[in-house]
Amino acid sequence: MRHSAIYPGTFDPLTLGHLDLIERAAHIFDRVIVAVVINSRKTTCFSADDRITMVRDSVKNIKNVRVDSFDGLLVDYARSLKVHVLLRGLRAFSDFEYEFQMALTNRKMAPDIETVFLMPKESFSYISSSTVREVMERGGDISNFVPASVGKFIRKKSRKSK
Repeated sequence: MRHSAIYPGTFDPLTLGHLDLIERAAHIFDRVIVAVVINSRKTTCFSADDRITMVRDSVKNIKNVRVDSFDGLLVDYARSLKVHVLLRGLRAFSDFEYEFQMALTNRKMAPDIETVFLMPKESFSYISSSTVREVMERGGDISNFVPASVGKFIRKKSRKSK
């Protein structure tokens, strides 16, 4: 489908910056697939099922967004869905080098798949999942960094684990 895009990530957890990109992409593309990476090199705080639940809860009111998961090469996943656009976010110049390398690597493996970069609103440009996890682990309030449904999920999960 030409007017579809895949927004991949670990979303550990989904932040307001991620949600901002998803909402804006939903206005640009006919369909946005938020693809939660199952096995990444990153050690995740939340299980794949928890991350998928948090993303689904956060995007449930955006009609043209669907949540999926994948394991393996992103370009293989995109080809399996016949999607030719990968969506990536750039918060700061520090993101550029990594994202640039990944985009060129993906282009080498799959020249038919394009990478499109979006920047979040300035008010979200400093938010990262790792920062949210650090605040969370130190008992801080994360409500200004994550969608309300994610904050609720995390609070509920932390009460159960105590």
